[in-house]
Amino acid sequence: MQKKYLNIAVASALAAMSVGAHAADTYFDNFTPLTASAGATATPATPITLSSPNFTQVTIADKLTQNTLVPGSNSGNWDMMTANETGPNAGRYLFMPFETGTGGVQRVDLWNNNYNTRTVTIVAPGSQGFVSGDASRWTPWGSYLTAEESWSTGGNGKGRLFEVTNATTAGANGGSFVQRSIIPRVSHEGLAFDQQKSMYFIDELNGGSIYKYVSANPNATNGNDYFAAGQTFAAKVNGGSNANAVGAISWAAITDVNGAALAGVSTVLADNTIDGRASANTVGGTDYQRPEDIDIGKLANGQQAMYIATTTTNEVYLFNLDTNQASVFANASTIDLATGLAVGSGAFTSPDNIAIDAAGNVYIIEDRNGAQDDDIWFAKDINHDGDLLDAGEGLARWASNGTPGSEFTGLYFDKFDANKAYVNIQHPGDGVDRLIQITAVPEPETYAMFLAGLGLVGFAARRRNKR
Repeated sequence: MQKKYLNIAVASALAAMSVGAHAADTYFDNFTPLTASAGATATPATPITLSSPNFTQVTIADKLTQNTLVPGSNSGNWDMMTANETGPNAGRYLFMPFETGTGGVQRVDLWNNNYNTRTVTIVAPGSQGFVSGDASRWTPWGSYLTAEESWSTGGNGKGRLFEVTNATTAGANGGSFVQRSIIPRVSHEGLAFDQQKSMYFIDELNGGSIYKYVSANPNATNGNDYFAAGQTFAAKVNGGSNANAVGAISWAAITDVNGAALAGVSTVLADNTIDGRASANTVGGTDYQRPEDIDIGKLANGQQAMYIATTTTNEVYLFNLDTNQASVFANASTIDLATGLAVGSGAFTSPDNIAIDAAGNVYIIEDRNGAQDDDIWFAKDINHDGDLLDAGEGLARWASNGTPGSEFTGLYFDKFDANKAYVNIQHPGDGVDRLIQITAVPEPETYAMFLAGLGLVGFAARRRNKR
């Protein structure tokens, strides 16, 4: 009987530990919503107003240091980021492009304790005429993708997708930078892969479409094979040819199965690439209003949910990739958890980037003004059903940017440490872009529960040993 009671006590302590630690996923979802945006910071190295005293921040790289050490190596405007999520030393590096007229790519070594040597430019500014680097995504086969937000159809056409095939091993300016011309040209930002290894992307335009590339070699072990052949589709929601639609999703082909022009559909440009924008219009692709970033997570039922931020209409959409249904996930009517009222378009404005933490929580980053109204919002979807309509659900201001002239960009949650995240402070007024690491630590009572649980487990072990 004593053993039974002891086992119950141990189980109870461990259960309490689990609840306190949010199922051992992350502490980032344990905070009190900020009630307003931050004013100007007095300390540029720690410019973020955080929503919990258990969150900390530190600058781990900056543009001034890079250009002091290697003049001209870093053109700034650090944008979206990702890590090497697979392969040797997974999680060691962060990668991000420069969103400038001379774009490039830098790599940050998170395992290097030397501030001055941890960051290196692996694709030199202006390589292959690369401009306005924005997208960042690690591939299923273990390389880095980026793409141009700038778009044009002339002889120096932009809107191109590039792969850095040696991202983790490249030395300074040594990145193998390969254009993947099979992907139709659009104004790129968000990139994401689903479980079937199809690649989704957007056209950042008022009237831009959502696209899907289905490789003929989805299990390819390199980019040459993955991009050798495949078909690109544009999303048609609720019949297509309409603005910001919800409802049933169908996918209309804009290339053939090999990625070549589809007669009567594809618009071919002078360099033999395909104009994704014109081709989507031909098939009636749904016109979203400046779609920017996308990310794919899982709902509680295991279905894949792709979240899409549309900056002009202040909305986040959800594409259920298993049921092919589109819905609104968040907008100005969503409840502000700090007030209990609708968040309103004055507060929730210009959603730009999407990030998902280890617990599947969605974060929405605004394209606004640092030190005025540039915030990161946490979407509290308690039951993870893909809407924010249930009791207690809504949006909560999670962090606010205090750097004048800047914006948040590229929020990324570490896949190997659930309590670390990274965000860029882009184009600040002082010209010093910064990469900030945010860390969450458990509250004191969580430590107490943890120690109590360990004590009970140890006591139980000693009793067994005595017997």
